[in-house]
Amino acid sequence: MDMILFLTIAIVVFALAFDFINGFHDTANAIATSVSTRALKPRTAIYMAAVMNFIGALTFTGVAKTISKDIVDPFLLEKGSIVILAALISAIAWNLITWYFGIPSSSSHALIGSIAGAAISAAGFGVLNYTGFIKIMQALLISPFIAIAGGFLMMTLFKVLLKNRNLFKANKRIRYLQIGTAALQSFTHGTNDAQKAMGIITMALIAAQLQTGDDIQLWVRIAAATAMGLGTSIGGYKIIKTVGGKIMKIRPVNGAAADLSSAMIIFGATLIHLPVSTTHVISSAIMGVGSAQRVKGVKWGVAKKIVLTWIITMPISAALAAIIYQLLNLFF
Repeated sequence: MDMILFLTIAIVVFALAFDFINGFHDTANAIATSVSTRALKPRTAIYMAAVMNFIGALTFTGVAKTISKDIVDPFLLEKGSIVILAALISAIAWNLITWYFGIPSSSSHALIGSIAGAAISAAGFGVLNYTGFIKIMQALLISPFIAIAGGFLMMTLFKVLLKNRNLFKANKRIRYLQIGTAALQSFTHGTNDAQKAMGIITMALIAAQLQTGDDIQLWVRIAAATAMGLGTSIGGYKIIKTVGGKIMKIRPVNGAAADLSSAMIIFGATLIHLPVSTTHVISSAIMGVGSAQRVKGVKWGVAKKIVLTWIITMPISAALAAIIYQLLNLFF
């Protein structure tokens, strides 16, 4: 078999594996709050998230195009297929490590850091598309702060709307609202996160000269959507436990406020074709919601650990991808 074709097939397999792992790694983003408040049973929530992730993944392609051309230009990579394969192996490894320890790290940071690290290892810092890369970095870094503010404002609005109501009765009704917000959160997760694997596969097809434009082929969209949906159906219970209870004690009104505000932010990013970390956004929204209710109610020690993971994910995954590229380069 031609080596380029072999590497391209390997990339497709690893990209779909990344999407599958992303599905169960990031399931908590969409359903942790609804599970922790018992608005949904875990298995029901996971199946609903799987279906909505699949639908969301098929609906948009703008983020995939951003990933395929705004970090590095695939046409400029002499050994582009090896770069992409190294990036995928690195991102998958980091996702599995953080999933094992129940840490809600960012799959987006891991993948983007890995692409940059492998590309730099192959061709130096000049290979990066700095205009596009900086734009992506800005979206990844700013979105958590927007989510904190959004969660705070949404919870404040809920408090105003419910101030003259019996909170116990209101929370019982809001559990039904949470089913809708969890479904919306799952849909927006699919519109943004699933597209990252689509972008990677498209990069590989361009690097192998199997396509010339950045259009996302239909089979790529269906395959990535299916992989994420199947991954989501397995569920990531360790991360659900962290996001759904260790940041703060979540009641139905808190969960609905966090889900609604974070879904709006993720979908807004999708509409302007920017990848964001759904993990960062939902975790930050929960912190914002908790701050609006009672600052001391947020377990800031857990929050600090999550933030530390956010900070170290990109440089570690970049360094890991650089090493993996050099190892793969010895064999291909």
